[in-house]
Amino acid sequence: MTRPKLILGSGSPRRAELLGQLGLVADDVRPPDVDETPLKGELPLNYCRRIATAKAAAMTVAADEIVLCADTTVALGRRIMGKPEDAGQAAEFLMSLSGRRHRVITSVVVRNASSSWSRDVVTDVKMKRLSNQELNGYLATCDWQGKAGGYAIQGPAGAFIPWIQGSYTGVVGLPVAETAGLLVAAGYPLYGAET
Repeated sequence: MTRPKLILGSGSPRRAELLGQLGLVADDVRPPDVDETPLKGELPLNYCRRIATAKAAAMTVAADEIVLCADTTVALGRRIMGKPEDAGQAAEFLMSLSGRRHRVITSVVVRNASSSWSRDVVTDVKMKRLSNQELNGYLATCDWQGKAGGYAIQGPAGAFIPWIQGSYTGVVGLPVAETAGLLVAAGYPLYGAET
């Protein structure tokens, strides 16, 4: 039996790069169109899990395909911090996170034509207290665009993160160890092995 096709249900270049750490290149990239608006009163973990599941459910999966979808959310207490709409909202998010601990949640869903496997990875992250100079300098880089919580740990904002407890790759957007486990469970051979 030949290896199934791996379909990445995400347009994120960071997720594609993280798959590369496993020696994998998606056979196709098909980001599903899903409304990512949080429900009223929805808790961050439930929200993240719901969006990742909705992304996987929105995809058509052929018999010879395995789909990988994920969602990453920054949570400050019960507050969900998605992708900022503009620099003003990015500044608001970063000032809220400044000098505090928060959680980064990544939910991963792998599915084939008949079953699905999922995993939630929660990482505690501490952001140092930001000066106005640091905040404005970072905003000027535009690195906050398209990033949950208004920052990316693998970019210039990595200088603001002195401590994490959990999965670094989960904070980037795809927890590599847990994703590998889900792919193997779904029958996708890693490290070039053929089934």
